[in-house]
Amino acid sequence: MGTGLNEREGELEAFTADEAAAGARLDQWLTGACAGTLSRNRIKHLIEQGRVRLNGETVAEPKRKLRAGDRVELALPEPEDPEPAPEAIPLSVLYEDADVIVIDKPAGLVVHPGPGNPSGTLVNALLAHCGDTLSGIGGVKRPGIVHRLDKETSGVMVVAKNDRAHQALSAQFADHGRTTGMRRAYLALVWGAPDRMTGTIETFLGRSSRDRMKQAVVGETQPDARYAVTHFKVLERYGDPTGASPVASLVECRLETGRTHQIRVHMAHVGHPLIGDQDYGKGFSTKANTLPSPLREAVSGFTRQALHAASLAFEHPASGELMTFQSPLPADMTELASGFRQAFGKT
Repeated sequence: MGTGLNEREGELEAFTADEAAAGARLDQWLTGACAGTLSRNRIKHLIEQGRVRLNGETVAEPKRKLRAGDRVELALPEPEDPEPAPEAIPLSVLYEDADVIVIDKPAGLVVHPGPGNPSGTLVNALLAHCGDTLSGIGGVKRPGIVHRLDKETSGVMVVAKNDRAHQALSAQFADHGRTTGMRRAYLALVWGAPDRMTGTIETFLGRSSRDRMKQAVVGETQPDARYAVTHFKVLERYGDPTGASPVASLVECRLETGRTHQIRVHMAHVGHPLIGDQDYGKGFSTKANTLPSPLREAVSGFTRQALHAASLAFEHPASGELMTFQSPLPADMTELASGFRQAFGKT
């Protein structure tokens, strides 16, 4: 493969192929270089439409072979998605002022409109709640959004209500708390338990070669590879009375970086995928059959990844005050953890 995106020129995205890209197909390499934002079919159609230039010349052959040093330019068409409309969707507001609104997002709520979810999202709810005050920096489909949670992940989110707040919060999230008070902590119920009570998972994440809709631990040289660090702490282990390894555990995960599906991929990578995760823990789904009733039925019926954004700290974009918000473990995860405690005890 080759290097990732290295410069943006107006409506063009420009890439340069490295030595590893020599002989690769243009459509395949460019899909990886686009950091997982475009499918291979989409890339192929853009090439056929004449939206890709190779060393300054338009090329319409997706199978065109690359050479080291080739410069590839991709002209993306303007998005044609309709502007989201306000919808009266109830929100659990933890805090609100003229600059920010902090909400406790329930599982099942999509953050912003996209393919398959044109409405009924958090953005639609925010537009109804905040009116015209939302920041537009994130674009018409993501007004005020500076970070996101997966649809089935619950917990604390902050949204900017004006451009100044959007810029300040975006900078804090990009900094990942290195120079600011930004902190994010998640609670996860996972299969088994790490062999240490605390630890750090440090990898590169990128688009999976087996399923382009998923992320995976990848080599540093993959074009869309992004450095990812998760710190974990085991809070509870649900032991097996026979003395075998713990059946499950409650783990706190603190993000040093914020990559797509980071906690889900990292915990699966170390052999402890999230309970209910159909994307990264599907191979563990039959473990529910080994559990005693009624825990077996509870786990089988738990259809989302057991992940909750439990706390969020950030510096207020106007006052600079460090603000911390917490969300208790939601009822479904509380009941699941209780079921494991009753069945196996905790350590």
